[in-house]
Amino acid sequence: MLFAVIMNRKPAYLFVVVLFLMLFTWMFSCSGNESKDDFSEQVKVSLRNVGHQLLLISKDSTSLILPVIEIDKSKYKLSFQNQLSFEPENLVAIIKSSFNKANIPNNYRVEVFNCVDKEVAYSYEMQLNEEKSIIPCAGRFLPKGCYTIEVKFTDRLTSNYNKKIFLYISIFSVLVFLLLFFNKRKQTNPTEDDNSTYASIGSFRFYPEQNKLVKAAVEISLSKKECELLEIFAANPNQIIKREDLMKQVWEDNGVFVGRSLDTYISKLRKKLQDDTSIKLTNVHGVGYKLEVNY
Repeated sequence: MLFAVIMNRKPAYLFVVVLFLMLFTWMFSCSGNESKDDFSEQVKVSLRNVGHQLLLISKDSTSLILPVIEIDKSKYKLSFQNQLSFEPENLVAIIKSSFNKANIPNNYRVEVFNCVDKEVAYSYEMQLNEEKSIIPCAGRFLPKGCYTIEVKFTDRLTSNYNKKIFLYISIFSVLVFLLLFFNKRKQTNPTEDDNSTYASIGSFRFYPEQNKLVKAAVEISLSKKECELLEIFAANPNQIIKREDLMKQVWEDNGVFVGRSLDTYISKLRKKLQDDTSIKLTNVHGVGYKLEVNY
């Protein structure tokens, strides 16, 4: 249905719609990339601060924090040059504080890996709703050793997906609104054709100069003879028009007239007027025809 509405609009409207969609797609693509890059940099800076705080707790102010690596979508790894030791409770507090300062989402999972055997030495999960957070064995001390810390943001992909859905729905809604607005303007603001002289016949508008009938947004073409006949009936509603008068006015200057031609054109007019039951083109036997209009 939407496609049909678009195809019925003028080319200028279609151009505006296409341009509108291209602009929003471009804006979303750019903003999405910028948002992802900015988020990634914020996480890396925050994790470096986490590493710095952990080293200070271990009384190490000289060893290096290795570059924070984005190992997967929304997953980052923090590594250290030298061995360290820390309490999980401190790790939880430091990460939470560092992420809060950078306004980083509070839905994430943290895993501490032993560099030697790649086993998980400690892990926990934070949720925006702290009651759903899982923080086991926070008081257990991790002995000095080589550790890497990986952080996985659990709602990042879902959040981006929801933002995309919201944006697409918004674009679609605005598009539908514009199409309906243009359509309403076309109906409420008459065009040049609508300003032409017309006669009302029931729910039809009859444009004799343009050889057409209009009902709502539907145009019905009329042949020259149909138009001439209907013009006579429209000028004399609910009055009997004799056959000979119709034939004289319509066919007088056209040479040979076939007797059945009038009946044929009357039949065609009936079909084109049949959508309005308040009007009827009736045959008055032996006399002529009458356009009955119920006002």
